[in-house]
Amino acid sequence: MVAQLGISEPRQPVLAVVGSKGKGTIATYASAYLVAAGKHVVTVTSPGLRGVRDRIRFDGRSVSDAELGRLGRRVCEAYRQLPEYRSGDGYLSPSGLFIVAGVLYAQQKSSDIIVLEAGMGGVSDEISLFPPKVLAIAKIFGEHIGVLGDTPAEIARNKAGIVTADTRAVVSLPQGEDVSGALEETVATCSGKSVAVDFSPRGASGVPPALLAPSLGRDNSEIGCVAAQRMLNVCNYAPPSTEQVWKLLGSVTLPGRWSWHDIPRAGIQLFVDAAISRAGVAAALTEVLKRWGAVDHVLLCMPDHKDIDGAIVELGDMPVTYVRLTDKPRLTFSHSVPSAWETVDVAEINVRFLQDRGRRIAVLGTGYFVARMLALADVDTERLFTP
Repeated sequence: MVAQLGISEPRQPVLAVVGSKGKGTIATYASAYLVAAGKHVVTVTSPGLRGVRDRIRFDGRSVSDAELGRLGRRVCEAYRQLPEYRSGDGYLSPSGLFIVAGVLYAQQKSSDIIVLEAGMGGVSDEISLFPPKVLAIAKIFGEHIGVLGDTPAEIARNKAGIVTADTRAVVSLPQGEDVSGALEETVATCSGKSVAVDFSPRGASGVPPALLAPSLGRDNSEIGCVAAQRMLNVCNYAPPSTEQVWKLLGSVTLPGRWSWHDIPRAGIQLFVDAAISRAGVAAALTEVLKRWGAVDHVLLCMPDHKDIDGAIVELGDMPVTYVRLTDKPRLTFSHSVPSAWETVDVAEINVRFLQDRGRRIAVLGTGYFVARMLALADVDTERLFTP
């Protein structure tokens, strides 16, 4: 399909983001830093914050309905030109569809740089169709065991396998010993030993902490800035001024990542975070209790491959509703949860449902669920940062 669209070799350098958690934050901060340097950037993330439009952005702003419609029609035209499908030919995933559409959009907008967030894997993901000039790697852990690999090290090899001889820099958050070794070996092999993994410590970007994301998001936002700095160096672009860094990074918003929202007509306050691990849930609850003192109710949505056991431990005896996404057939919700928890389908959640459970509600879990709650609260996700 990329051949039919004429994007097999994008004119713009690609900054790719892979990992198990925090990829969206990395992609957002990398994009904001590049725009601070005066570059036009198309960013593709997954899943959308409220819908499909905000999966593709130009300088932080979502594509319009009209633009997305035109991209969809062009992709459909290319699809119709493909030969008849044969078993084993491959599969274009929903996130891959947006990656392809995003690269096409970058060509149409004559952007300077493309930032692509992988859907699930690396080699096994459509992001591998567009070899990165710079690769940023978030934390890698045992998510998708049995799908991308049987160990975190095997998963790391899949994710780092998109490196090629044309890759000029690979930056990563510090990893466990087994994952670090797998990344180093894979990057060396795929790059012909021309690139080594830079495991960047906290503070490596030189960006003031006040401009970075809070809590667990801080390291992700910083590695995004480090990746952007590498891209500017590789392309011989000038770095941004201090004034522009403060302006752009200071304007970043991350709905659904430690974000607070009101539903005034209902008298409800929401804390929303895409926490999918015990550490994430613990950090989120610490922040909520620090601000509110108490939580009236928690809505938790974690499919089976997330850390439900860890979430159960951290939530303790708090009042919890366990939410299932029955309209996402590839996500399973068969894990046992405490008998005291209420279990509902996501379609049952509306403003009245929230009102019946209190005024201060914490929303935690997978990105698909977070997107539904942002839409319910009518959160503005049109812009993630302002040039």
